[in-house]
Amino acid sequence: MAEVRLKDVVKRYAGHTAVDRVSLTVNDGDFVALVGPSGCGKTTTLNLVAGLVEISDGEIHIGERRVNDLDPKDRDVAMVFQNYALYPNKTVYKNLAFPLKMRRVATAEIDSRIRAAAKVLDIEHLLDRQPRELSGGQQQRVALGRALVRDPKVFLMDEPLSNLDAKLRVQMRAELKRFHSELGATIIYVTHDQLEAVTMADKMAVMNGGILQQYDTPEVVFEKPVNTFVAGFVGSPGMNMIQAETLHENGGVMARGADGWSLALSPQNVRKALAASSRSIVLGARHSTIGLAEAGTPGTIPGSVYAVEPTGDLTFVHVRLGTAMVVISVPPHTRLRPDQAVHVQFDQQRLHVFDAATGRALA
Repeated sequence: MAEVRLKDVVKRYAGHTAVDRVSLTVNDGDFVALVGPSGCGKTTTLNLVAGLVEISDGEIHIGERRVNDLDPKDRDVAMVFQNYALYPNKTVYKNLAFPLKMRRVATAEIDSRIRAAAKVLDIEHLLDRQPRELSGGQQQRVALGRALVRDPKVFLMDEPLSNLDAKLRVQMRAELKRFHSELGATIIYVTHDQLEAVTMADKMAVMNGGILQQYDTPEVVFEKPVNTFVAGFVGSPGMNMIQAETLHENGGVMARGADGWSLALSPQNVRKALAASSRSIVLGARHSTIGLAEAGTPGTIPGSVYAVEPTGDLTFVHVRLGTAMVVISVPPHTRLRPDQAVHVQFDQQRLHVFDAATGRALA
């Protein structure tokens, strides 16, 4: 396996920059997820590493080699696609053998590699079947096997689970995690599903508009998002964002909403709020850090229930705070009804404060 380094990588099309000065390092043996909404540049970045798209500027290194000018076949990478790309008229064995035959690998070596890959992926009993006889999960394993037999330095995966149903996706996430841990493979994985990134990756690169927003472990990205985009994108549901302004009152600093509600900020959050470029700030809170409280409890904001969503383990409650809307998680037995008056309370130790003008997190 090998390290992958991107330095100020740019991809321009006519009048459009799809990837804008992206720099990151994928350590040898790491599982890195490129995640973001459609059109953010994640697939283009993957294709630049693969050599399927010509780079406009910057440098890409795989191991010790600068690969900018190398053809895809010379980069020693293997791709797994969304649509599996299996040959429908060939058996599983012949699908696995095909990339090795194209490289003129000896027949005995081909058979040895296929048997080894089939054992790792638990598809030994499928080698004589054709793709149409396989389930979606089995086809995905064959697609992984075809990449595995090549023994590449880097695995590149482009939304490989997006065609599977929800139950099978959960199963295949576990399979991919096991695949990575057993082989110590270097994997770059593209997905629009941030849950896949959080559950499988060692590190995740959050992209938007062709720009790398944050690159860190899933835990850090979730707990310490660098801006409002990352905060809102990562997490299910995303972080609640509440527009407010700082206001000096009674010797302290308050956050006041457009509808007149106010919230006294803790000393730590006061320091954050006063570091903003103006009085306008955004308060960010995960659903699990907001609770319901009795009327009159200090540090609460009055609101009303908009909708209730039971999910089994949790119930999500959408609450209006004036014109703002927040999502709160409560125990499943909690009984609430639409338009019911409630009071919400924020855990200020886990409250995020962002600069409304720039969107950046305030430290």
